[in-house]
Amino acid sequence: MNKIEQGSWKGTSWIKKGSGPPVILVHGLGLNSQMWQWQIASLTPHFSVICYDLLGHGNSEHPEIPCKLAQFNEQLLELMDGLKLKQSALVGFSLGGLIVQDFALSHPEKVSALVILNTAHGRTKTERKAVLDRVQQAKIHGPVSTVAAALQRWFSADFASQNPEILETIKGWILANDKVIYPEIYRVLAECDEQLKDAIKNIGCPTLVMTGEDDHGNSPEMTKRMAKLIPAARAVILPGLRHMGLSENPQAVNSVLVSFLQEIIL
Repeated sequence: MNKIEQGSWKGTSWIKKGSGPPVILVHGLGLNSQMWQWQIASLTPHFSVICYDLLGHGNSEHPEIPCKLAQFNEQLLELMDGLKLKQSALVGFSLGGLIVQDFALSHPEKVSALVILNTAHGRTKTERKAVLDRVQQAKIHGPVSTVAAALQRWFSADFASQNPEILETIKGWILANDKVIYPEIYRVLAECDEQLKDAIKNIGCPTLVMTGEDDHGNSPEMTKRMAKLIPAARAVILPGLRHMGLSENPQAVNSVLVSFLQEIIL
């Protein structure tokens, strides 16, 4: 039976399961560490898996306003120091994918492998305006104003109609977000891909970049561009999936994820 440890370190809530080389999972905007529940069972037989709540999410403390990508970078560094991890593989989803890119650039010696899931890269002006419009909406009305459209973008219609309990769970996570903090962090998601766009060519560790075929905001084209820029990267596009492939088809995601991590860090 896998040992479970959990705690809080400098305002960051974390949980650790399994044994083996460390793998840290970094969730997306509006979610929390529970979003990895569909991956944990596949990872823990091989790895020591650490999930944590980003600042402003779940049980972690709120960040200072205005929010910046650097705050999330610093949070991850402090967590690794607190858990006495000299190096780890990092898996980031959406906003988490931007955080792990930034971390791999600023602390390359601490990253054994990198996985970037369903993450935006080099948005066009039109693409960025669409996200910033949602930020403004959230600023005025809170997370409730963005949740219905998000779930439509995130799941295929068939899956959504057949699995209402999963959508309700994720909806609950989003609605639990603080009305002031949520749009602040949403703005980081909307803008910070620009500062990483060219810099990622300096990421030196083995990298997997993966998205769903129908994740239009974090598109296959973006994924392929990232994989072309990062020297030791490969791209995987999962057929028929949108943004939340991790819960819609965990088997498809997990088989690629576990295989990559086994190849690189075991």
